[in-house]
Amino acid sequence: MTDYKEVRITEHEQDKEMRLATFKVTQIIWLLLVLLEAGLALRVIFKLIGANSNNAFASLLYGLTGIFVAPFATLFPAPSAGGMVLEISTILAMIIYALIFWAIERIVYLIFYRPRGARTVNQTIVAEHTPVQSPLSLSQTSTTTHAPNGVTSQTTVTERIDPQKPQSE
Repeated sequence: MTDYKEVRITEHEQDKEMRLATFKVTQIIWLLLVLLEAGLALRVIFKLIGANSNNAFASLLYGLTGIFVAPFATLFPAPSAGGMVLEISTILAMIIYALIFWAIERIVYLIFYRPRGARTVNQTIVAEHTPVQSPLSLSQTSTTTHAPNGVTSQTTVTERIDPQKPQSE
């Protein structure tokens, strides 16, 4: 029999699942904003360089983004020259949607985020040696608790177990 050491670590943290869920929801909000902003930016660029509106991709882009630009469409005149159009209303829509999504993300964060709570780490170390050197086994259990205020407490329990003796349960 050879010497070996086995370490088992378990960790538990309060409200970890809620923090992860809040993080995922805020990521989804930012992803939706980036997709919307990218579509609106492409619309501004296509209109600015005078892309053919009869093209399938351009008409699809104008159709998808038209829903989001509609509330701002008649707010400012769109200066144009030779088929090129500067859509100031689309640029304004990009700014306003960025502010709206930012506010939604902050509200979700403030309502659902839970600060990091106490964290408990259990570490069990089991070392067994060859019978020639030592017929005893060593079992050591260590529990560490980390509180959010920086206080750490640790408890260690060490037992010597004789493998030839029957264990009572």
